[in-house]
Amino acid sequence: MNTNKVSKLQALSFCLAPLLAVSVCGIFQQASVGKDKSQGEKKIVSESKIYSFKAKTLDGKDLSFDNYKDKVMLIVNTASQCGFTPQYTGLEELHKKFAERGLAVMGFPCNQFGAQEPGNSSEIGAFCKKNYGVDFQMFEKIDVNGKDAHPLYKYLTGEAPGVLGSEAIKWNFTKFLVDRKGNVVKRYPPNTKPEDISKDIEKLL
Repeated sequence: MNTNKVSKLQALSFCLAPLLAVSVCGIFQQASVGKDKSQGEKKIVSESKIYSFKAKTLDGKDLSFDNYKDKVMLIVNTASQCGFTPQYTGLEELHKKFAERGLAVMGFPCNQFGAQEPGNSSEIGAFCKKNYGVDFQMFEKIDVNGKDAHPLYKYLTGEAPGVLGSEAIKWNFTKFLVDRKGNVVKRYPPNTKPEDISKDIEKLL
């Protein structure tokens, strides 16, 4: 090849190399910024979504989750005639131990598992108070699975799926731990005792 042509090609390649490097860097930088922005938007949704829900308490009053901003929440679907019903004792102990530091234990009676919560709101409240001295916030009976599932539970199960990615609640006393910013941190199966969640709660308080 002609020496002049080789020299010209080498000169051209030296000129183009910096431009190519700048272009490639720019592409990666844009991709990185786009990713960060996307993650940021997702986090904002996760932080705010749970506070848009409301539920009825056992005495029929609407309670907005907006009241639980800056609280750590432990949300549990409960039943009065279940083998795990004695966990009410442990839940109440967590309430007594951590309520002043910002923990809100929240019970949602549900009759979808073995029809083990047949009572009405008055009966459920009386049972919990008489047998377990429950003083934490209890709500009206709801569905946690299916088309009539409460919007809160559709959100919780979507944010923290169970084993093998299954979103459905498997049984009574499944527990969800939510941090002070409204992020669903962890899902616990029914056989996890309330006292075994104590350390996780303390980390968030």
